[in-house]
Amino acid sequence: MSLAYPELLRHARLRVTAPRVAVLTEVGAHPHADAESIRAGVHARLGAVSTQAVYDVLHALTTAGLLRRIEPAGSPGRYELARGDNHHHLVCRSCGAVVDVPCAVGEAPCLHASEDHGFVIDTAEVIYWGTCPSCLSGSAPSKEIS
Repeated sequence: MSLAYPELLRHARLRVTAPRVAVLTEVGAHPHADAESIRAGVHARLGAVSTQAVYDVLHALTTAGLLRRIEPAGSPGRYELARGDNHHHLVCRSCGAVVDVPCAVGEAPCLHASEDHGFVIDTAEVIYWGTCPSCLSGSAPSKEIS
């Protein structure tokens, strides 16, 4: 992202607040973090910020298009800065690691549905499942995800 977080908020017509900047900072520093991890990081940065306030900020920033929420099956929702590139994700079934992977083919939506039912499709979300190199070598802690 080329803009600083306060400018991103202003550009999205959102008020610049310490919790919003802290959430963006946490997500920028820890892509694919879940809400609880983000809450802990915001609390460490700002002190007394309620859990509900962090969830409200996550919702507002996602609705405004500044964050993207992904929801791998068997895992809590995870957040990343919205980059507008329609990238996809690799998820390790063993430890839950999430890694970005470029679009499968070209530009968004990257994939084309066999039937669009009249929809104008602008995004495709793909999650590839497998086992990461650390788990294959036995050096990552197991956190079985179905």
